[in-house]
Amino acid sequence: MSAAELGVILLSLKVALWCVAVSLLPAIWVGWLLARREFYGKTVLNVIVHLPIVLPPVVVGYLLLLTLGNHGFIGGWINKAFGISLIFNWKGVVAATAVMAFPFIVRAIRQAIEAVDQNLEVAAQTLGRSPLAVFLTITLPLILPGILAGATLGFARALGEFGATITFVANIPGQTQTLPLAIYSLLQSPDSEEAVWRLVILSIVLAFAAIALSEWLTRRTLKRVRGVR
Repeated sequence: MSAAELGVILLSLKVALWCVAVSLLPAIWVGWLLARREFYGKTVLNVIVHLPIVLPPVVVGYLLLLTLGNHGFIGGWINKAFGISLIFNWKGVVAATAVMAFPFIVRAIRQAIEAVDQNLEVAAQTLGRSPLAVFLTITLPLILPGILAGATLGFARALGEFGATITFVANIPGQTQTLPLAIYSLLQSPDSEEAVWRLVILSIVLAFAAIALSEWLTRRTLKRVRGVR
């Protein structure tokens, strides 16, 4: 494996880890809202959260360009206030992958919360526990495998993200070129079949491991909740 290929792998892993890190807490909050609360606009929130799954990734990337670019109404403010640019660097890749992975993380966490018996939470509240204390001491431990499953799915989705990334931050070696973008570039070059196969096999192995781990954690969540009941 060449130094360039190793750099691509390390950048991909770095981006995927940051993607999960910045997405996890908001995903837990949104998952809890969708699972436990009824409020005006809940359907709209649910649709917005899941839009990246059904929209073409290129559309998501273009919308990110309009909002988080240096001239976007959010990206422009971030650039002026903090001197941070999300264009043409790994931070922009994290933003793109986080948007694409967020629905998968939320979905896994929401399903884990819905599997928890609400009677346990109600009983704790009748004993004088605050809603936050109930969540931290009862709900959170029970849904921890679900959170890990969501994080694993989000990590895998970040590793495989292509369309939104290349539209938002381009395909710059050493800056924004992750595994799928590197494979795409190699496919445009002659005599690169060996390198393509190395990266393809690595992508398959990582995806297989992530899905297998997610399935195992999901089953563990269900067994744990049923055991409590």
